[in-house]
Parts: sequence; C-alpha cells; structure tokens
Amino acid sequence: MIDLQNPEFQLMRQGWVDALIELGEQNPNVVVFDADLSKSTLTAQFKEKFPKRFFNMGISEQDMVNEAAGMSLKGKIPFITSYCVFLAGRAWDQIRNTACYSNLNVKFGGAHAGISVGPDGATHQSLEDIAIMRVLPNMTVIAPSDYWETKKAILAAADIEGPVFVRFGREKVPVVTSEDLPFEVGKANLVEDGNDVTIIACGPLLYQSMLAVEELKKEGISARLLNMHTIKPLDTEAILQAAKDCGAFVTAEEHSVHGGLGSAVAEFLVQNLSVPMEMVATQDTFGESGKPGELMEAYHIVAKDIVEKSKKAVGRK
Repeated sequence: MIDLQNPEFQLMRQGWVDALIELGEQNPNVVVFDADLSKSTLTAQFKEKFPKRFFNMGISEQDMVNEAAGMSLKGKIPFITSYCVFLAGRAWDQIRNTACYSNLNVKFGGAHAGISVGPDGATHQSLEDIAIMRVLPNMTVIAPSDYWETKKAILAAADIEGPVFVRFGREKVPVVTSEDLPFEVGKANLVEDGNDVTIIACGPLLYQSMLAVEELKKEGISARLLNMHTIKPLDTEAILQAAKDCGAFVTAEEHSVHGGLGSAVAEFLVQNLSVPMEMVATQDTFGESGKPGELMEAYHIVAKDIVEKSKKAVGRK
C-alpha cells in the first residue's frame, strides 16, 4: 500500500523505454522509430543498446508511420513515438489508412500527453488523443497511470497482433501500482471497493482519485475505485457490475471531456443501465502554459474536483 501523502515519483516514459529494452533483448524483430525527439522520449536509451534497430525519422511523423507499417509487413514489431499531439494528430491519416485499415502490427507511444506537459503550452498538450484513437477500428487504446503500468502496457502491446496506442505524460508521477500487480489489457483493476459511487480513472488521475476516495470516507461516502487503464477494449463487465452495486459514477481523466474515458463509459451505460454520472476532465478548451500542478488545479482535474463530482453523483441517485 502506497503512502498517499508521500508517494514515490517516477517518469512514465522511463517505463516505456525500459519495456522497449526488455523487448529488444527478447526479440530481434522489435524495432523503434522516433521523430527527432529521442532524448525527450528516452528512446535514445534503446538506441544505445540496439543502434541497428533504431530509426530517427526526423520531424516527419507521417513518413514514420508508413515506414513502420512497411517493416511490420516484413515481420518486424515496430514501436514508434513522438509527442502525443504530433503522433496522434499530425499522423492521424497514416495511422488510420495505413496501420488500422490493414490491421498492421504497429505500436504507438504517445509521449507528453495531457495538460501536465506544462510550460510548452496548448500546442504540445494533447487533450484529444484518446478520442481520435479509440474511434479507429482495430486500435487498442491504453492510458497507464505510472511507471510500472506503462512498462506493463508496452510489454503487453508486443503480444497483441494489431495496432496499439499507449499514452503517457512528461512529468514524474506518483507510483500507485507495483511490479507484481496483475495487468491485463481490457480488464480494469479494482483499487478500492465501495457501494455509494464508483470512480473510474485512468492515467495520472488514478492517484488523484485515490486521494478523493480517502476524503470521501471522511464524509461517510463509500467509493469504489476502478483503474480503467484500457480505454479500448473497455471493461464493460466491471462497469455494469458497478452500476448495479453503486448506482452512480464519476470518471476522471487528463483529457478532454469530449470523446475520452468518460464518453466511452457513458456510451456503454446509456445503452445498458443508465445511472447518474459525472465527468472530471478538461472542458471544451485548449490548455495554456504553466506549471503542471497549477494547470491541473486550474482545469479542475484534481482530487477535490473528484470529491465534488462524487457527491453530486450520489445526490442524483
């Protein structure tokens, strides 16, 4: 059990590259592509160990996707990366028409996701990537919460035949999972049980949700917390059970309120068992330059916002 007040902090992107190196040691078909950001995405560490299996494509994300797709047709397992906003946005046409349409075995690492990118500002803060990735047929979408979960997501992606998109942030985040905690694509992890409201979180908002659960306990509200690290395929079985047990939901994500985790959960619920639901996410807006923690506060995606939304959802039952 982690100390919620004094957690260990680690880079999610270190989990990304540690997994790549492990995969590289296990399988000579694993190759890595980068769009001239290898120091920032940390793929330079993979290059040091496997220089002949690393390809710097320059600032040319569209070409990078097509080159990786070609290698996948020759039996390679390409992992490609750039800042999330550039990879998911700038190369969306190639991801759709080359990788997903043909269900090619290409893995996408969306680095520097979310508003916590900080001072780089709106142009670099990807708040739309889950929406535009999960809409694509054949695409698996994963939003891990910390170092360990990022590493496990990349290892798991290598075993999936077809395109996989994994998003991870820039800043160090609290380590809220562990090396030995089970990780299964498409299967949520129960972090805390409860019967008044269910909080479904992904990414760095899992830690904020854990803080919120503790605050809700003080107010006599029993909150179930699900770590929904996989956005697609969604663990609908866990959601349906929570709807029956708790009768109210809050989703929490470092992404736009449009098209992300909250939308995915709402789409399922409205067709199966409609219950009160609130969403903690950025609203219909771009970000701005600032310190990561201050931006999270300013855009209302921290623990106190999850507490407020949880009480509102319970009140609507």
